[in-house]
Amino acid sequence: MRRPGLTLLELTIVLAITGVLTAVAIPRLVGLRNASAVRSAASEVAALFTVARQSAVTNRTTVAVVFDTAGGDVIVRSGSRVVSRRQLRGIYSVLLSVNRDSAVYDGRGMGYGLSNITIRIRRGSFVDTLTMSRLGRLTW
Repeated sequence: MRRPGLTLLELTIVLAITGVLTAVAIPRLVGLRNASAVRSAASEVAALFTVARQSAVTNRTTVAVVFDTAGGDVIVRSGSRVVSRRQLRGIYSVLLSVNRDSAVYDGRGMGYGLSNITIRIRRGSFVDTLTMSRLGRLTW
């Protein structure tokens, strides 16, 4: 008399197929996670640039966006007052690299300085780049 159930061979084949599918899916999921973290961090940097520009125009003063690449922080300062601060490395586990340590908006909302600033945000193999022009426009 046979009992309903699985044989050891059938169970081994199912586990092998599950293992192969898992091995294929995990790298893609890690890549999606890295891409999501980098895009979210880039959105936050763009939002901080918007806050800095609006604060400069509203208060008619210079406002700086300061980058601490060692700590992964982005700080918006108006004079000695900190308007906003985000710790991107702690939140998203991303690495920042910048060609200058700060970007400044004048009272008209225009970029202040002689050259563009480029911010690279990286996690794993995924990289996104934001650029602020001398006119104060942000592209990414």
